[in-house]
Amino acid sequence: MIDGVTTYGSSELLDEIKYTEPVFICTIGTTETSKIEGITGAGADPELTEYTPAADVELMVLGQVRCMDNIAQTVIGDAAAPTPAILTKASLELADIPFVIVDAGSKIKPEIECMNMGREYGRDIRTGKAVLNPLEIYENAKELGTKLGMMHDSLVIGESIAAGTTTALGVLKALGYDADGKISGCTPVNPHQLKIDVVNEGLKNSGITPGECDAFQAVGAVGDPTIIAIASLVLASGATPIILAGGTQMVAVCAVIKSINPNFDFSRVNIATTIYVAEDENADIVNLIEQIDPEISLHVVDPKFEDSENPGIRLYTEGFIKEGAGAGGAMLTALMRGASVSSLRNKIEKVCQLNK
Repeated sequence: MIDGVTTYGSSELLDEIKYTEPVFICTIGTTETSKIEGITGAGADPELTEYTPAADVELMVLGQVRCMDNIAQTVIGDAAAPTPAILTKASLELADIPFVIVDAGSKIKPEIECMNMGREYGRDIRTGKAVLNPLEIYENAKELGTKLGMMHDSLVIGESIAAGTTTALGVLKALGYDADGKISGCTPVNPHQLKIDVVNEGLKNSGITPGECDAFQAVGAVGDPTIIAIASLVLASGATPIILAGGTQMVAVCAVIKSINPNFDFSRVNIATTIYVAEDENADIVNLIEQIDPEISLHVVDPKFEDSENPGIRLYTEGFIKEGAGAGGAMLTALMRGASVSSLRNKIEKVCQLNK
């Protein structure tokens, strides 16, 4: 039993991971889908959403943002909900967890060292040609996944990509899953119909019939670079225990893994997310996981942000942001390594104060 964590499925793998030395991997990428008005809140305006992934990892590594003027945040009234990269940074520092930054295909490049997986960034999925080089990304990430699996006891893999829930919906629908209305989002009112319309337009323009394509076709048509990169990292990592640090985007990763390897052993894979995703009344991550494989365990972290003195952090409890940049998995790992919920929340508040 871990303080602040609720588990759906088996907790056996967590018991094993608890005593390992993990590495945190943040995978970034771009989908030009994020520039569609109203589809995401991961940026002050649609044009700035392409800067969010680079800004997130610069903040994690450097403690400051260089690619834009300010850190990504969502302003509501007099408060600003901080980027989930703040939650991740605080967790990694608190638990002394090393990390690696992987660029699966971003348009705006961070001013830090990254492992580059591909030459192309993701396009607008309405074109039906969302990812131009899924096989290149897959092969490059496979090599990295093999190395990381040999070097580390466990892998915690997160992502930062604006509009990632829409591309997750695209991949899930392309692969034949019932995902309409079940994908989470970073605002209290989830624009489900807009996301569905965007995905359906992309599927139509791609010529794909849902349920009758493979993972590479699905990602190429209506996905994004991070999904195929993370799937490859997992598939190549051998028997290494995995925490997929994120929400419904990580469900799409699992769907891609299953498409590539129908016999994949999901008992070594945990999805870790926040309570704000798991209890989102406008989504259903549990049902999505059950459709893919009941062996996948879901671990839900409740950092008790309602007890925070920071009004921006409390906005997470009102349905803003919810998850991202691997925050759920990073917080889970910190809690597994002995941090208490209160010490984690206090650390997050301090990091927020330092990065206004």
